Amino acid sequence: MSEELRTSDIDRTLNDIEGYLLWEAEKEQARARADAFCDALPWLTGAQRREVAMRYCQEQRDTTRDYLERIAARSASLRAEYDGAYRALRRRLVAACLGGAAAAAMLVALAAVGVAVR
Repeated sequence: MSEELRTSDIDRTLNDIEGYLLWEAEKEQARARADAFCDALPWLTGAQRREVAMRYCQEQRDTTRDYLERIAARSASLRAEYDGAYRALRRRLVAACLGGAAAAAMLVALAAVGVAVR
């Protein structure tokens, strides 16, 4: 297995772990917000409180998932845009370097011809 492939696998695994931990933290924050919301409604029975908290958490998770999906789509769009800009910049840089090298070679050739003519 190549070093690059192993690094890619490690990066992917670390991203998966980070994503899992972030999602678990978001679920915990949703539960805390749900408890705070239910605390403001002291007349709820135990069953009602559990139902409200469960629905609140589900709504928060759905909202967060939608938000993260929009961010991921935008991130992919930006990555494609920046990759295209980088490729164009790299092509211009290579063209400029080749043009500069050709101009330098032409000057050297002209100088050599000028020295030979004298």
